[in-house]
Amino acid sequence: MNLFDLSGKTAVITGSTKGIGKAIAQRMAQHGANVVVSSRKQDACEEVTAEINQDWVQGENRAVSIPCHIHHKDQLQNLVDKTKAEFGKIDILVCNAAVNPYHGSITDIPDSAFDRIMECNIRSNVWLSNMAIEDMRTRQDGVIIVISSIGGARGSRELGAYAISKAADMQIVRNYAVEFGEDNIRANCIAPGLIVTDFARVLYENPELRAKREAAFPLGRLGQPDEIAGTAVMLASPAGSYITGQTLFVDGGATAAPA
Repeated sequence: MNLFDLSGKTAVITGSTKGIGKAIAQRMAQHGANVVVSSRKQDACEEVTAEINQDWVQGENRAVSIPCHIHHKDQLQNLVDKTKAEFGKIDILVCNAAVNPYHGSITDIPDSAFDRIMECNIRSNVWLSNMAIEDMRTRQDGVIIVISSIGGARGSRELGAYAISKAADMQIVRNYAVEFGEDNIRANCIAPGLIVTDFARVLYENPELRAKREAAFPLGRLGQPDEIAGTAVMLASPAGSYITGQTLFVDGGATAAPA
């Protein structure tokens, strides 16, 4: 038995046209899953889908594109409905898409920015999980993975609202794990540290700041999207079958390092 085999499973990954989400889609496909590539822009979805089908699954066409803006409930429902029409089910849901339109003191954040962070990073994850979980309960099998952040476990001077939303994601999976464990549904968070992505670029693009940050990490470097993807594959596969309600910190030791 291959502990990391995802053959026959269908995975929906939001925000999967670049960065962490793209890496997760690639690696889940490589390990046998059908994958749904989803983000706001259709052309970006189609480009990544074609890449996965050509380069990661040797032309088996196990990836499809379903664009979706997570802020809109009707688009999330369309994502679920079209996935089930294409593959018949959703076995693995990865809530990866998130926003952070504001950097600065939490005392100065506009209401519109605060609301957008909470709606996209928390409410949309609950919406989508609720839409997917009905069939999971019927089949008595399912996996929900939410991509959080180490920011959800630490205070922040500039990313306060984002950190609040990521702390909430950790609680979301605890709640789902407790409520739906009896249905053999597992729910977990991955909390990445500083990963080399466009989303986090503002935190490392300054060479001096990057060097300072790397020096503070026990592994002495920033992480790569593939290192988060490996954790996601593990959690979705038989290798992670006794893990639920947890937040796995994948951060190069950042949260273990002395202050």
